Amino acid sequence: MEVNRRVGVAVDFSACSKKALKWALDNVVRDGDHLIILSVLPEGHYEEGEMQLWETTGSRTFLSFFSLRASFSISIVVVMKVYWGDAREKICEAIDNIPLSCLVIGNRGLGKIKRAILGSVSNYVVNNGSCPVTVVKNAEESGK
Repeated sequence: MEVNRRVGVAVDFSACSKKALKWALDNVVRDGDHLIILSVLPEGHYEEGEMQLWETTGSRTFLSFFSLRASFSISIVVVMKVYWGDAREKICEAIDNIPLSCLVIGNRGLGKIKRAILGSVSNYVVNNGSCPVTVVKNAEESGK
């Protein structure tokens, strides 16, 4: 049995990533685990001060997002890692660099055509990630 598991959850502040976080808290995370929240922001022309402020203080959006489950009966360590770039590549990079024991990621429920054109982050991570990956489908968007 692995001690101090590092459970990763990829979030982009959408409804499906919020559901993935809730699912991970309810079904995967247990006492003593490290919960690693991964957020990937698109590369852009950020001011140096903007990036430093985000790294130092975080985001108010994140605080309200995470309040969905602010207290529960187990003791865990929560860390948020922010990356800039392509979400598919950065999540796979984070899996190896942290390293993660497992990853939970949401799925937007794109159809086959949209998924082929736009690409699916969850599909890429499932096929290229080096740890077990659980994809949490958004039942509301998939018509279930």
